[in-house]
Amino acid sequence: MSRNSEILTKADFERLAHFRYGLRRFLRRSEELCRKQGLTPLQYQALLQIGGIPGKNWATVGELAERLQAHPHGVVSLVTRCEALGLVERRVGRSDRRQVEVHLTANGLQELQALAQLHQPELRMLQAEFSLPGWQELEDEAA
Repeated sequence: MSRNSEILTKADFERLAHFRYGLRRFLRRSEELCRKQGLTPLQYQALLQIGGIPGKNWATVGELAERLQAHPHGVVSLVTRCEALGLVERRVGRSDRRQVEVHLTANGLQELQALAQLHQPELRMLQAEFSLPGWQELEDEAA
């Protein structure tokens, strides 16, 4: 702990534990939903990031690696597996032909739509988790 750090209180630990618990519950439920749809959680995350990238309908491997917090070579393997399932397709970059764009296929978009819809109740529940006891105090201290 650095010299400038405050000592955390029991309430700080409770807030953090409660947040992590809610987040983990959401992730576990998401994993179950993905498997029931026949996808791995990582495949769903890739589809979600491609579909949800701001301002465009595709992503590069580098962007996916950043958004998935994964190594680029692992993302290449993930894209290859998704491509074999007919969920994504690679295209030569429009502005830079050395770049590869990863696009959702119609099947990939359909899978993404279905899974994202199934996640909506879980997202609403997680949103309630962000209204943590003492959360406002924490925001006030930061201001």
